[in-house]
Amino acid sequence: MTDTAIPRFAGDASPYAGGDPYADHRTADFPFTHLVDLADRRLGAGVIAANDEFFAERENLLKPGPAVFDPEHFGHKGKIMDGWETRRRRGAGATEPHPTPDDHDWALVRLGAPGVIRGIVLDTAHFRGNYPQAISVEAVSLPGSPSPEDLLAPDVKWTVLVPRTAVGGHAANGFAVDAEQRFTHLRINQHPDGGIARLRVYGEVAPDPAWLDALGTFDLAALENGGQVEDASDRFYSPATNTIQPGRSRKMDDGWETRRRRDKGNDWIRYRLAAQSEIRAVEIDTAYLKGNSAGWASLSVRDGEDGDWAELLPRTRLQPDTNHRFVLDGPVRATHVRIDIFPDGGISRLRLHGSLTEGGADALAARHRELGG
Repeated sequence: MTDTAIPRFAGDASPYAGGDPYADHRTADFPFTHLVDLADRRLGAGVIAANDEFFAERENLLKPGPAVFDPEHFGHKGKIMDGWETRRRRGAGATEPHPTPDDHDWALVRLGAPGVIRGIVLDTAHFRGNYPQAISVEAVSLPGSPSPEDLLAPDVKWTVLVPRTAVGGHAANGFAVDAEQRFTHLRINQHPDGGIARLRVYGEVAPDPAWLDALGTFDLAALENGGQVEDASDRFYSPATNTIQPGRSRKMDDGWETRRRRDKGNDWIRYRLAAQSEIRAVEIDTAYLKGNSAGWASLSVRDGEDGDWAELLPRTRLQPDTNHRFVLDGPVRATHVRIDIFPDGGISRLRLHGSLTEGGADALAARHRELGG
């Protein structure tokens, strides 16, 4: 089910006339883009199959950053586009040259982290006259690592998230989703054919409680384990959610960096952990932040939505481009953590190692059942 209040775009865009190719790109402020992109390659997402990718390969859908347009970039099949583009469909013959109403192309997407989807953006950037007439999106939840053949089996029941809907060329086509279920895979349909530059799937990670239980000790704040950023004081240079992405940062903008403060305040991020947990060790990494890392940092915790904040780590000097490790004197129970940096700057990653409490594990398992897991 989709929200009709979301801006809609339709029809062709004007042919490219030179200059900035994004100058006439149509987009909007969608209400869900602050959430995690469940189709982020850093979380392990992938486009695992497509029925056609004649002009441009399916993997482009999940590339980070905006699609790039080079008007002189041609190959032996024609114009090379930074997106997923299929060939033009034809009808059965000369007397019926047009595709049937049911003809369409499809791609199967494995979400990097299973979760509840709140919004989808299918961006047709630079596909000005060769975008699909309409799109539809379906979702399913299957355990393990199903193959394309498993997903396409006749007994698999797909849930429609976005019904067949007309879209616009060279536009960010956004759709709010209202389906309180946990999904692992999407099927993106183009009716009848065309090209899509980027796919973004915004929502909330819903981890598998059995997996976390088997791990025992894990990173309680990590996106892939169900941690999330609730709020941050500043997102000027990069999003705060970078701090709980998988792996170490590989460049400066893969962390969190704030603008330069000219007052006496400080910057901060507030996190919600996967569930009620006991924290035993902490890592604060400033990788690739050399002249702009935070000078000092402190950590505080809260147990419950309205609990009092208590100090976990006192204000501590940070070094540039360094991973700082702290073993706590004993386990600290919490549902929320806040990092304060002084006075500004940034960190690349925050890791909070520990395990779920019995109550946290029970709550996570109950939520998993509610979502159909």
